[in-house]
Amino acid sequence: MALVVYMNILLGITGSVSAYKAPWLVRDLRKAGHDVRVVMTPSARQFVAPLALEAVSLHPVIIDPYDPSIQEGGSWHVHLAQWADVILIAPCSATTLARLATGLCDTALMTVVCSRSADTELIVFPAMDTDMWLQPSTKRNVDQLRNDGITVVDPEAGELASGLVGQGRLPEIEKIIEIAASSEQRAANSEQRAASSEQRVASSEQRVASSEQRVASSEQRVASSEQRVASSEQRVASSEHDDLSSLFAARCSLLITAGPTHECIDAVRSIVNHSTGTMGFALAEAAQKRGYLVTLVTGPTNLPTPFGVERINVVSAKEMYEAVMKHNDVDDFIMAAAVADFTPSNPSAQKIKKEQLGSNLSIELTRTHDILAEIGKSKAEHQRVVGFALESDDVIENARRKLVSKNADMIIANQVGVADSGFGAGQNTITIVTNSQDPMCYPAMSKRACAEVILDALENL
Repeated sequence: MALVVYMNILLGITGSVSAYKAPWLVRDLRKAGHDVRVVMTPSARQFVAPLALEAVSLHPVIIDPYDPSIQEGGSWHVHLAQWADVILIAPCSATTLARLATGLCDTALMTVVCSRSADTELIVFPAMDTDMWLQPSTKRNVDQLRNDGITVVDPEAGELASGLVGQGRLPEIEKIIEIAASSEQRAANSEQRAASSEQRVASSEQRVASSEQRVASSEQRVASSEQRVASSEQRVASSEHDDLSSLFAARCSLLITAGPTHECIDAVRSIVNHSTGTMGFALAEAAQKRGYLVTLVTGPTNLPTPFGVERINVVSAKEMYEAVMKHNDVDDFIMAAAVADFTPSNPSAQKIKKEQLGSNLSIELTRTHDILAEIGKSKAEHQRVVGFALESDDVIENARRKLVSKNADMIIANQVGVADSGFGAGQNTITIVTNSQDPMCYPAMSKRACAEVILDALENL
């Protein structure tokens, strides 16, 4: 059996678009058993909220090297570098590659990196547009880093934020974690680190002693939290919600389903519905701006991915079920997708010719997984589940029955066949049904406004 090593990992985040993936990286590193602390460059704040990273890492995020709350006798960077078993920079921008190659210590991240000992491995994951990656200056910097003994992982090829396709993508989170865990250099250095652990343990008493000072100063940080919340527009990616609900939301991961499913009849025909996915995408955008870690599982739709949202594309009800169950460890679920209740039992891999069918076509259908019911049945005590009910009549009564039968915490009900409600409409007319209070009926409003109302109700459950 392979030995599992739990490490102290320092994660550096720089000003690359792919920095928005960092909360998921921190979450999965912690799930693997590692302790993670985050240091960001100032430009990284444009792509990911420090507050979200603090919530998932359970440590303060360092950006300003002169922040009085992080000082340990003026040597915070030395202590943090000694704490780390490995330092990852993911993503690493072209600017930070240049800083690393020249040893320029003008950010908190570079100060820590330059304070690391010889046996602390540095692994760098560049992420940028293809033309930036292929620049001769970038190549020179990468060559210099490798000559200095730094591990540089080449970016992957694929679709980039610019819309171009080429090399420059940050590797998938699973690959980053695998590289961090399987480094031969760390294994070779493990004995040396073990030998030096006594020194770190001895110095830990000094850090513990200074922790009282940090705890004392934490009251000052708590007292100034209102000021930080007031400035959350800058810190939480232009959030429209700068009140304490943002602090609450930043602690939550949220899975949202959206759009229709397509159930294949043959190679060219499918059973579909009229869902556009607009409501689910509006919820994903609003939740991300509040600080949630949002995973959006969506059926076929032409809508762009909301900024900072992890998107998983599916086609069929079966694929949506599998994607949701794979991510069923989130804090909250909002099931806004219009999932087909039935799917063809024997879809054809080829196009069925009209001449083969005669005058009538009969299709045997099989019931699909009831995703909302499955999640409601298996939810943990801390998890909350929100479903949607699009009804033709008896809207509130049917929503109440669905609330009970699916073991949901909230049902968003609306009516089909009326103006400003249901599929395709620019607006929606919703009623929120819960077990704890009378149904709350709202007038027609934009789906983005509906999303804010729904999230407010979720946070007040």
